[in-house]
Amino acid sequence: MKVLQINIFGNLSTGNIAADIYRTLAAQGDEGLVAFARGEIAADVPHYRIGTDLDVKIHGLMTRLTDRTGFFSGRATEKLIEKIEAYRPDVVHLHNLHGYYLHVGKLFQYLKKSGIPVVWTLHDCWAFTGHCCYYSMAGCEKWKTGCGHCPQKKAYPASLWADASARNYRDKKKLFSGVNMQLVAVSEWLLSQVGQSFLSDYPARVIYNGVDMNVFRPTVSDFRKKYGLEGKTVVLGVASTWDVRKGLNDFIALAGMLDDSCRIVLVGVGEQERKKLPPQILAFGRTDGAARLAEIYGAADLFFNASVEETFGLPTVEALACGTPAVVYRATALPETLTPSCGFVAEPHDLAAVREIIMQKKFRGISRDDCLRGAARFEKTAQYRKYTELYREICLKGPNVSHGGTNR
Repeated sequence: MKVLQINIFGNLSTGNIAADIYRTLAAQGDEGLVAFARGEIAADVPHYRIGTDLDVKIHGLMTRLTDRTGFFSGRATEKLIEKIEAYRPDVVHLHNLHGYYLHVGKLFQYLKKSGIPVVWTLHDCWAFTGHCCYYSMAGCEKWKTGCGHCPQKKAYPASLWADASARNYRDKKKLFSGVNMQLVAVSEWLLSQVGQSFLSDYPARVIYNGVDMNVFRPTVSDFRKKYGLEGKTVVLGVASTWDVRKGLNDFIALAGMLDDSCRIVLVGVGEQERKKLPPQILAFGRTDGAARLAEIYGAADLFFNASVEETFGLPTVEALACGTPAVVYRATALPETLTPSCGFVAEPHDLAAVREIIMQKKFRGISRDDCLRGAARFEKTAQYRKYTELYREICLKGPNVSHGGTNR
């Protein structure tokens, strides 16, 4: 069996998922290829680079001017199609198609014509909206009816002034229908959103993102001693990019509510965000590897995921795998990452409740083993084997079976 995956990144969160799915295939004696446009990719993963850095920059610029992300990079997409034709995969597995590197019109016209079975893992909501990847904070439900007059046109993928959200919605609805395709959502919450969208006629299931419990595990380190945190209650937050959606403002407010016995540590902070932080918050940029991040998770007393827009929330699971209990907001998919035995769920922005958990040290009632059992539900190999099982299930059906999506 041969599976060709397509994703914007070769690394970072979704890129690492694609690489791990390839490794799961290879361990079973199957073949795979990961096509990506940005970032790097591990040397052990067979890969194809889509377009060039210049292609990405031009696509990004055109998006700013037209609000038509996903409808440029035509030549890069044609070359990708040539690669697909030459590789002759049994399954094409799509991940994030936004990110300024693909012409979704050309790609989906080819996929319909070829009849190649397609798996599309939805890591966010972009596939069924006219513009945005997330809409919960904006309280917008236009994605259910057609978009237009987008309240988030300046959010990623940002447009300076044009609003093509209604046109994008119509084009996506038409293009993404009639494909031999199975959808995968990375949480039950996201699956529920898909069921209310124009993709609802496709078969869909949940496969959670996986955590590598050989890397993210309880680890002894000198982190607390090195940064003067001994004797402190350490509350940790981790994000690849900090913004309002990830809860940066809530961490800033929480810092003013805690006394000197506590210290907030944030990882993944950029220079612009660092300027906003009070001295009570110890900030780090991106770590230089997963092992280092695991040391920081393990040094914390409590992990706090202050986001209100997550289709899964992998850092929470990584913290659990390192033996650290967590608190999340009751928003989008975040409660799915916890059980009552390994963490707490607070109402969105209820910092008084979060403070109570911290100051009364309620997390001490949760053992390391409780956390590890909570994380084990998302163990990487078990999750990604579900993809190989899905591939085989699809291949047994043969081509042009179960075409979902209608132009209703």
